[in-house]
Amino acid sequence: MAAGEPGDLGGYYFRYLPQKTFQSLSTPETTSRLRQWSMLGRIKAQAFGFDQTFQAYRKDDFVMAFFKDPNVIPNLKVLSESSRQWITLGTEVKKIEAINVPCTQLSMSFFDRLYDEDIVRDNGHIVKCLDSFCDPFLISDELRKVLLAEDSEKYEVFSQPDREEFLFRLFKHLCLGGALCQYEDVLDPYLETTKLIYKDLVSVRKDPQTKKIQIISSVFKVTAYDSAGVCYPSTKSHEQTFSYFIVDRVKRHVHVFYHCYGVGEMS
Repeated sequence: MAAGEPGDLGGYYFRYLPQKTFQSLSTPETTSRLRQWSMLGRIKAQAFGFDQTFQAYRKDDFVMAFFKDPNVIPNLKVLSESSRQWITLGTEVKKIEAINVPCTQLSMSFFDRLYDEDIVRDNGHIVKCLDSFCDPFLISDELRKVLLAEDSEKYEVFSQPDREEFLFRLFKHLCLGGALCQYEDVLDPYLETTKLIYKDLVSVRKDPQTKKIQIISSVFKVTAYDSAGVCYPSTKSHEQTFSYFIVDRVKRHVHVFYHCYGVGEMS
């Protein structure tokens, strides 16, 4: 279809890249942690290539073209609520929402403040607290309090802009886990897994002038709608059900990072 014809979606064409594997999600250590956090078998990363310069201000056109693309439709995976199998979307996307997610953090020192504020002890142990609920999550330690309890005095350890960052969101998603999540007693597994996945999803390069490392990925939190309502990442909304599109404008790759909240694989 020539550009400008009715129904043209801005000319982005996509191809599936099955050979791009995300090692961070499949190492034995990550697998055992995701099992403990009730996310195993419900979390996935997939890569697709595209053929034109990505322009952030056209993100909505880009995402809509993605869902309509004949190479995406048979390859993009979602989790079936009924069978717990990976399936294709199987419905026509009518509308999308792509929210900009800041992605500027280059260092895990972003989380050092957890030690300074007595949320985590020097030995790495997470400080426990009296149980409370922040629906649907149980808060039984100071870490979850900082992540969830807006009325707690520790909540402002991370500012609102900090909380918007992709690095923070990824960390929070891993800490909160799935429906039968067994929480860690120490911070390291969360930090290590966050770092591995972040490095796998986000692209960096050295600026030729300044020699500084810079992030070249743009990140969006994506929701799609069919004629009945929300269809992606799931028809049921949950804070822990998400899809992020991480776009590398240099390689012209988009990484789709998806999780559907529920009971993860046990064995």
